[in-house]
Amino acid sequence: MKIKIVLLSLVTLFLVTACGTLKQDTSQNFRDSFSGEKHTDSLDSRKEQDKKMKKRIFDFDSKTVLLNSGYKIPLNGLGTYSLLDDTCVKSVSEALDRGVRLIDTAFMYNNEESVGKAVRDLGIPRDELFVITKLYPNQFDNPEAAIKEALEKLDIEYIDLMLLHHPGKGDVQAYKAMEKAVEQGNIRSIGLSNWYIKELKSFLPQVDTIPALVQNEIHPYYQDTDVIEYIQGLGIVVQGWYPLGGRGHTAELLGNEVIMEIANNHGKSAAQVILRWNLQKGVIIIPGSSNPKHIQENTELYDFELSQEEMEKINALDRNEKHDWY
Repeated sequence: MKIKIVLLSLVTLFLVTACGTLKQDTSQNFRDSFSGEKHTDSLDSRKEQDKKMKKRIFDFDSKTVLLNSGYKIPLNGLGTYSLLDDTCVKSVSEALDRGVRLIDTAFMYNNEESVGKAVRDLGIPRDELFVITKLYPNQFDNPEAAIKEALEKLDIEYIDLMLLHHPGKGDVQAYKAMEKAVEQGNIRSIGLSNWYIKELKSFLPQVDTIPALVQNEIHPYYQDTDVIEYIQGLGIVVQGWYPLGGRGHTAELLGNEVIMEIANNHGKSAAQVILRWNLQKGVIIIPGSSNPKHIQENTELYDFELSQEEMEKINALDRNEKHDWY
C-alpha cells in the first residue's frame, strides 16, 4: 500500500510539473517571437507549431472563427458607436432579431447599459451571444475599477471580449488587469483596438497573453494590408471598424463605380460587396446602423462570393485614406 501511495505521489508531481513547464514554454515562445531569440534545437517543430497556431480560418458555414483563446466569434456583428439610449436598445434588438450574435460597444460610446438591456430583454441564451467592450485610456490608471464598472453596466454575467481602446499611458498595466479578470472568469478573451505594427512590437513583449483580436479601421480606401497580414501572422484575428468608410465618407464609398459594377454583377448592394470583401480578406466586420433595413442587408453576406479578379479590383482602390484619428 505504501509503495502505491509513493508511486501515485510521484505521478501527480510529474503531471503538475509538466503542466507548469508547458505553460511556461508557451509564454516563452510568445516572448521569443519578438525578442529575436533562436532555438535551433527544435526549430522545425516550433515552426510547425507556429503554423498551426497562426491558422485562423473563417468558417462561412457556421459564420464564425476560432480565437486563439479557444472561443468562437461571429464573423459579422453590429457596431454601436453613436447609438444611444432607446435608439441603441432598439438597434441591438433589431440586430439580434435578425440573427446577429456579435455586438460591439465601449465605455466611450456611453451605451453599455443600453446594450446590456437589449441583450437581457430578448432572452437569447447567453452562450449564443458575443459582446465586446473596451477600456479607454482615461481608465487605465485604475483598470480593476473600470472592468468592474463595465461588468455592472452590461449586467450580462461576463464579457466575451474586452479590448484596450487605443494605446495610452498605463496600457500594459490595464492589459495585465484584463489578464487577471480572465483568470477570475469575468472576461473570456482580451485584445486591442487601434494598435498597428510599431505599437504591437513594443507592447506585446511586455504582456503574457497574446491578444485574441485586434480591431482597426479597415475599408477599401484604407486597407492597411501589411498590418492585417502582420496581425494574422501572429495568430490574432483582425476586426475592422468603419468597414463602410465611416460617417461623412460612406456615400462616396458606396457610390464608387468599381464597387457598384461588382454589386450589379452579383445582384447585391455596394455595402454587401464591401462587407464580403472584408470577410474574404479574413476581417470580421461590425457595421453600425439604426436602420432595420440596413441591419438586415448587412447580414446577407453568405450567399455569394467575390472572384479573385473582383477582390483585386477592390484592392486597387486603396488610397491609404484614414477617416478617423485613431
